[in-house]
Amino acid sequence: MSEAGGCRGCGSPVPQRAPWSLVATTAALCLVTATSVWTAGAAPMSREEKQKLGNQVLEMFDHAYGNYMEHAYPADELMPLTCRGRVRGQEPSRGDVDDALGKFSLTLIDSLDTLVVLNKTKEFEDAVRKVLRDVNLDNDVVVSVFETNIRVLGGLLGGHSLAIMLKEKGEHMQWYNDELLQMAKQLGYKLLPAFNTTSGLPYPRINLKFGIRKPEARTGTETDTCTACAGTLILEFAALSRFTGATIFEEYARKALDFLWEKRQRSSNLVGVTINIHTGDWVRKDSGVGAGIDSYYEYLLKAYVLLGDDSFLERFNTHYDAIMRYISQPPLLLDVHIHKPMLNARTWMDALLAFFPGLQVLKGDIRPAIETHEMLYQVIKKHNFLPEAFTTDFRVHWAQHPLRPEFAESTYFLYKATGDPYYLEVGKTLIENLNKYARVPCGFAAMKDVRTGSHEDRMDSFFLAEMFKYLYLLYADKEDIIFDIEDYIFTTEAHLLPLWLSTTNQSASKKNTTSEYIELDDSNFDWTCPNTQILFPNDPLYAQSIREPLKNVVDKSCPRGIIRVREESFRSGAKPPLRARDFMATNPEHLEILKKMGVSLIHLKDGRVQLVQHAIQAASSIDAEDGLRFMQEMIELSSQQQKEQQLPPRAVQIVSHPFFGRVVLTAGPAQFGLDLSKHKETRGFVASSKPYNGCSELTNPEAVMGKIALIQRGQCMFAEKARNIQNAGAIGGIVIDDNEGSSSDTAPLFQMAGDGKDTDDIKIPMLFLFSKEGSIILDAIREYEEVEVLLSDKAKDRDPEMESEEQPFSENDSQNQSTDQLTSGSQEVDLGDQESPEESSLNSHPESLSAAAADDAASVSPSEQNSNPPENHEPASLDGECTDLDNQLQEQSETEEDSNPNVSWGKKDQPIDSILADWNEDIEAFEMMEKDEL
Repeated sequence: MSEAGGCRGCGSPVPQRAPWSLVATTAALCLVTATSVWTAGAAPMSREEKQKLGNQVLEMFDHAYGNYMEHAYPADELMPLTCRGRVRGQEPSRGDVDDALGKFSLTLIDSLDTLVVLNKTKEFEDAVRKVLRDVNLDNDVVVSVFETNIRVLGGLLGGHSLAIMLKEKGEHMQWYNDELLQMAKQLGYKLLPAFNTTSGLPYPRINLKFGIRKPEARTGTETDTCTACAGTLILEFAALSRFTGATIFEEYARKALDFLWEKRQRSSNLVGVTINIHTGDWVRKDSGVGAGIDSYYEYLLKAYVLLGDDSFLERFNTHYDAIMRYISQPPLLLDVHIHKPMLNARTWMDALLAFFPGLQVLKGDIRPAIETHEMLYQVIKKHNFLPEAFTTDFRVHWAQHPLRPEFAESTYFLYKATGDPYYLEVGKTLIENLNKYARVPCGFAAMKDVRTGSHEDRMDSFFLAEMFKYLYLLYADKEDIIFDIEDYIFTTEAHLLPLWLSTTNQSASKKNTTSEYIELDDSNFDWTCPNTQILFPNDPLYAQSIREPLKNVVDKSCPRGIIRVREESFRSGAKPPLRARDFMATNPEHLEILKKMGVSLIHLKDGRVQLVQHAIQAASSIDAEDGLRFMQEMIELSSQQQKEQQLPPRAVQIVSHPFFGRVVLTAGPAQFGLDLSKHKETRGFVASSKPYNGCSELTNPEAVMGKIALIQRGQCMFAEKARNIQNAGAIGGIVIDDNEGSSSDTAPLFQMAGDGKDTDDIKIPMLFLFSKEGSIILDAIREYEEVEVLLSDKAKDRDPEMESEEQPFSENDSQNQSTDQLTSGSQEVDLGDQESPEESSLNSHPESLSAAAADDAASVSPSEQNSNPPENHEPASLDGECTDLDNQLQEQSETEEDSNPNVSWGKKDQPIDSILADWNEDIEAFEMMEKDEL
């Protein structure tokens, strides 16, 4: 997002059809006015501290960018743990994530305009020359149309925009003759075949060399795409048309947007996550502001800013009204069903929605932006980073964090709109956490698990394109930037497009003709900037007053949405409905209650018990609702009981020079030996055992005495290996997988089981590393000889004394959550053991732990359960937390609904008739609601 238009809090009207340059100028004045209101009552950060933090951001960028150029270029991305480039086809496939890689030096192109924003004009000129000399856009590789558009096409256009700006200033880029623009045009034409559908929605993927549907293209058979994938094209494609005069790009992007608008759900004015590109039918009918939809809304508003087409603003306002009516449950933003918008589609949120407060600033809706941003900040303060997904009671749902910039983006725009120095402190926290937990010798590594602090060998290009740009601008004064940032708008990848494009080649582009808008509050269509006192009351502590109730929201919350019950019945003293945790299959009274709720019990041939619900068989609509709730609780309880059999992942942290705790490896636990979650971590130098497999008495006990022994997997039981190294005097053991190339990035973590005998004699901790993670330790031994590691349940803070001795690094320093098993018109859940993914869709998380008693000889019992620790996943309705509320329910309390805002963010109440009206439609939505991956 650009701060142009970032606030509408000025007093003067803006003509309805005025050129956007006037609107941008007025909006910029809004920011100044707002700042003067805020800083009156707040202690501002000194200019010296702001400069210090700005310089720190510059150093961090140099560390990331320099290591990419040194160790990875011309590869697409840097692998910061192994200090090499990620080349498509040469590393194990990561699935759809790899569709962003096209062998076109992605990180370099994505970083072009960041170099200029950070005043690195010489490096920018060198980078442009490298792109022109080395980058090939004609590779035989299948790429994502969406990612290629926002990262590569956007990067080339952003680079071109700032190249011509520098050339006009007369100091740099005097040789430049629109070469980046010509490359962008070439890429644009390569993407156009993707739009060859009856709907005008693009295919999700395209072959850069062969296009679509040819045998050699290996793509073009897809039928579905996400809403954001089809709706996040207009800025880049329109800019390409305005720059070159070739109108075809803007026309294709407009047609795709028009089709999505026409296919919105007319009663709710919401759009789904996934749509059929040929028929226009919604494939996934849940709707939110996070993954799969996010930038569609963003581009509607920004298309109005950049292109001046009123219909884009009208569409955005229509959608925004629906979002605030149904999805916004302050401070939460929860997905709903497009046909039943009062029915929540899931009880967790994904990290991509962190951009939304920034978009609300651009809209001028400040209060909900402050609320949601503060909620997200409290989650970050608890976990150091924003997990990929977290529940409504703020537990980790998906533990990864690939260094996403959306929260930093919203922080920047809230500061620009309010001038509140609180957001400077928020940015400072982000900087400190990145340096403390993500920085490694060769760059910054994504977090594999925010709970343990383990790393993933990944540094996405968006980290350089967006994170450092927003953090630097947060602390930069106007004179710190060599151009006027107010003259540009940010794309979703934070690339800069000039606002003067609104008046360039506009006659060649046909404007939208939009009809059938619903009647909304007139304020949604104001064409004037409201007075600052409307957005920012004359209270300098206004933002603080909004944030204050949310300060303890993460630690003290107990959302009622998970355990919501029939409050009317409770108030009248009626007995609460049967809870899943109390159910006994042998209790006749319980079976009678199940029958009343439309739930039947089936005994399977293998001894398992299965529950199936048919709402139409319930005694009443209220009983049907109770049955639906019971089934949801039973699904969660069944899954939870299995997770309790699992141990969470552990961490191996390299603490010796030159790592100093910066490299954290995800390790599998053992069901025997010292429990690292209950005892102090084990720290020591590592040594390889002889024999390396550890299957017999060690021949080098003096080498492993008092150290952590490295052992190779295979040929005997894990417990036998542990006993042998313990007898040799080792204080711990690390088993390294013998399957070359295996990695925690692509395989479920291992849980080492015992040998079927009593293992109480094993007193040392044992951890398991896949081959890739183990190689990092072995390589470190070869280079530095003595390597010290820390075995723990989660990564520890680095040793400041050791780190203070650190020298500058030289060249040689080195997603499906459980599905609710709902069938059309019914729900069912198995209560017995679930032995495979085919037997149950409750256990399909990509990071599951697999337990094995031994390597080759002993039985292997893979368990597909989620690897998240039980304490992070127990639903509030099933654990011992929130006891006050639970006791009230069980004691048939007649008190009114709790007014505490911390316990009232559950699902919105809806009439039972609405649940039963279109039952099949709701069931279909429930089936799909947990299947998305970020």
